[in-house]
Amino acid sequence: MSVLLTSVLVFALAACSGPTKSDDGKLTIGLALGTLNNPFFVSMAKGVKEAAKKYNAEVLVEGADYDLAKQTKQIEDFITKNVDLILLNAADSKGIAGAVQQAKAAGIPIVAIDVAAEGGVDATVTSDNYQCGVLAGQYIAKRLNGKGNIIVIDGPPVTSIMDRVQGFKDAIKNSNIKIVAQQNGEAVRDKAQTVAENVLQAHPKGTVNAVFGINDPTALGVATAAQQANRNDFFIVGVDGAPDAVTALKEKKLFAATVAQYPAEMVKTAVDAGIKLVKGQKVDKVIKVPVKLITQENVNQYKGW
Repeated sequence: MSVLLTSVLVFALAACSGPTKSDDGKLTIGLALGTLNNPFFVSMAKGVKEAAKKYNAEVLVEGADYDLAKQTKQIEDFITKNVDLILLNAADSKGIAGAVQQAKAAGIPIVAIDVAAEGGVDATVTSDNYQCGVLAGQYIAKRLNGKGNIIVIDGPPVTSIMDRVQGFKDAIKNSNIKIVAQQNGEAVRDKAQTVAENVLQAHPKGTVNAVFGINDPTALGVATAAQQANRNDFFIVGVDGAPDAVTALKEKKLFAATVAQYPAEMVKTAVDAGIKLVKGQKVDKVIKVPVKLITQENVNQYKGW
C-alpha cells in the first residue's frame, strides 16, 4: 500500500470518528440537561463552564425539554464526538439507562447530576432532595399547626422529584394534614399553571390550606393561577431558591417559602468528580449538596444563585 493511500485512509478514519479533543488538546465535557427552560438549569449551564476553566476544558451543553428520545440522541452525539466526560441530568431516570450503557461501552465516564440515572453511572451528584421535601413538609405542618388540606403539584418521573415528594409525605404523615389532590405539572411554569387552574376549580375557596410545588417554576405557576382565580385562601411552598422565587417571597403574598438548592455548586462538584474519573481515580458513588429553607422572614439573608 502506498504512503499516500495510507495517509488518505488514516484521515478518513479520523474524520468518521468525530472530533475527540480540540486542536490544543483540551478535554471536552458534555452536559445533557433535562431542560434549559428553567433558571435552575441555566445556572447549571453557566456553572459548568466556570468549573471547566479550572481544567482548561471545553463544554458542550444540550437541553432535552424532558424528551427522553431527544436526550438519548444528544448523548449518542456526545459519544460520536468522543467527549472525555458526560454530565447527565436525566429527563427520565429509568428510561435513560440505554444511553448511559452506550456511554459506558464507549469508555466515557458519566456522572449523574441533580437526579439519579440507571444504566451504571460512575457517580451521582445531587441536592439532598429527600431533605428538600422534608423541610417543605415540616414548614407547612408547623404553619398549619398539623391540620389542613393540601395540594401537591409534582413533575416528571425523575428521582429528584420522587425523593422530594416522598420526603414531603414522610414529614406530614404523623399529622392531620391531608393531600386532597396530587397532579403532574411537568416541572414547567406554564404547564403547572394550567394544572393548578383545573385543580383549584375542583377545590373551591376554603377547602385548601397550602400547595406544595416540586420546584419553583411549578410553585410560581400555581401562584399565577391563584391570582387569576382571585384566590388568597392558601399559601405556596416551592423548591429551588430561584431568582423569581426570591422576588415572590419579598412581595410577601401567597408564595411563602422555597427550599434552596445550589445548582452551580452542584455542577462544579460534578465536574471535579468527573475529572478524577477521567484520570482513573476513585470518587464516592453518591455526593449530596446541602439545601436550606428560605422564607419570607429570612429571604433578605439569602445570597441566591
